[in-house]
Amino acid sequence: MKPNLPLVALLAFALGALAPLAHTAPVHLVDEAPVTITTAAPGVLLVDFGRAAYGNVRFLPPAGATGKITVHFGEALTNGRINRKPPGTVRYARTEIALDGAAPRLAAPAADARNTHQLTAADKPDAHGQFTPSAVLTPAAWGVVLPFRWVEIEGWSGELRPEHLRRQAAFASTWDDTAASFKSSDETLNRIWELCRYSIKATTFAGVYVDGDRERIPYEADAYLNQLSHYAADRDVQMARDTYDHLMAHPTWPTEWATHLVFMAHADWMHTGDTAWLAPRYAALKSKLLLDRARADGLITSTPAQIKKGDLVDWPVTERDGFVFTPVNTVANAFYLRGLTLMAELARALHHDADAADYTARERTARAAFQEKLFDPARGVYRDGEGTDHASQHANLFPLAFDLVPEKERARVTAFVVSRGMACSVYAAQYLIDSLFENGAADTAFALITAPGDRSWKHMVDSGTTITWEAWDQRYKPNQDWNHAWGAAPANLFPRHILGVRPAAPGWTRATVRPQPGALTEAAGKSPTPRGPILVEWKNAATFRLSLTLPAGVKARVDLPASAASRGVFLDGKSAPAQRVGDRWVLDRDLAGTAVLEVR
Repeated sequence: MKPNLPLVALLAFALGALAPLAHTAPVHLVDEAPVTITTAAPGVLLVDFGRAAYGNVRFLPPAGATGKITVHFGEALTNGRINRKPPGTVRYARTEIALDGAAPRLAAPAADARNTHQLTAADKPDAHGQFTPSAVLTPAAWGVVLPFRWVEIEGWSGELRPEHLRRQAAFASTWDDTAASFKSSDETLNRIWELCRYSIKATTFAGVYVDGDRERIPYEADAYLNQLSHYAADRDVQMARDTYDHLMAHPTWPTEWATHLVFMAHADWMHTGDTAWLAPRYAALKSKLLLDRARADGLITSTPAQIKKGDLVDWPVTERDGFVFTPVNTVANAFYLRGLTLMAELARALHHDADAADYTARERTARAAFQEKLFDPARGVYRDGEGTDHASQHANLFPLAFDLVPEKERARVTAFVVSRGMACSVYAAQYLIDSLFENGAADTAFALITAPGDRSWKHMVDSGTTITWEAWDQRYKPNQDWNHAWGAAPANLFPRHILGVRPAAPGWTRATVRPQPGALTEAAGKSPTPRGPILVEWKNAATFRLSLTLPAGVKARVDLPASAASRGVFLDGKSAPAQRVGDRWVLDRDLAGTAVLEVR
């Protein structure tokens, strides 16, 4: 919430959260049949639905069925049985239902106070004067839903057949499983992409993006990461918009989370080109720029209270690479500068030219101070803040990701970031992997994504989870959710960097196609846009060959990898004008329609 509001005003603000939103993206229940039914123990049947989803179970008993049955729901399996005492907030629940012949029966557990609480006048703020917003509620007509993969059933008489039960799984009703695809020569990457794609689908159950099952509350950073991956996996844009509107009415407390709302608005504009949606939201968005915290040199400052609870850097706290907090925080200022840059673009799009000039001037002034006060030229790294010499990965990866590092210093900053490995959380890894792909360290990005040990997406898929986790492993966040989409960054990272497809102009009137193959020999996929899908297929062998299909109304700037021996690019078999820039070939003109390109 807003920590600088008076308590009375804060309470009034908080009590608006949450009546269910009137215009949330549509969601529905989908009937899913069991994948397997086995006997787990005498009198105990184990039903596996194949993947976890938010939902409950509808029983369709045979004629003559009677008696009570006990139904256990679980996300975790131990020794072939549902773990009834799982760690943290990994889900387990049970309920009993009475059978009455062939009458359908709903099996759903009791509501959980952790993720259904609604603020009332009796609620009190925490020690920092902040309230946790109300949880987002699912429709009462559904019955209680929870994330689970397995159910155990006790007391069932006779054979339990697949037609006797269905999981009612909640998803966005707009979701299209065919909207996006990705496949490469590396099966681990393929499994990671499918895990992350499905994680986005599974967490659309509430109609807005929520932070998993523990609280079921939208948070700004979570929402932005969800938005990027939702765009890459499906055609819907409404859920991101509804989440944005929800968060403008019911913000949360971290400093950097406010800036993520600027990121969300800018991402919507780049994806849709829709200034009609943006225009009525522009004025309120100004409050997210943190302008009131700027000092004379342009850098923003933090009070002791904001340092104690506000400036986040990363989450959980053990994922901060030893970051040292000071009143001038490098990470907070990197977000501030990026917010100013994107807000200036939005202002220009809406013809608020004076605002655009003001934000640009503020950014220029603050950027100079950022480099002067926070960069250590002797070591080639950014300090964590003014007044400390400690340099964390975070103080360097965010300036790198936000294009704040001067060209002449990028190699040294990138080398430092690479040297730290995966020293950040699954949240900050979105920005880490982005910064590596953008700064000539694609090989390191691939290595970190598929690294052995317990700090990679390979670890997640190898664990058997079917929805991404809130943290790299239980030991890094003992209370973590196992259904947290901020861990699903590869859903957008792979299309944007491996296939290389990104918008270069609002509404995808112009795209960039810049594949980075690394050690892969081939990749193919479909990236949804509001104008239609972009299809990319490439093979990396003696030559690099790319097939590209663009929808009507989209032109693309194409940028291809250049081997040391390559001499040029051929378009549909004919030599095409292109410039060699470092280890890339960049075509001189944009392409449209369908094309086959080959680097020889």
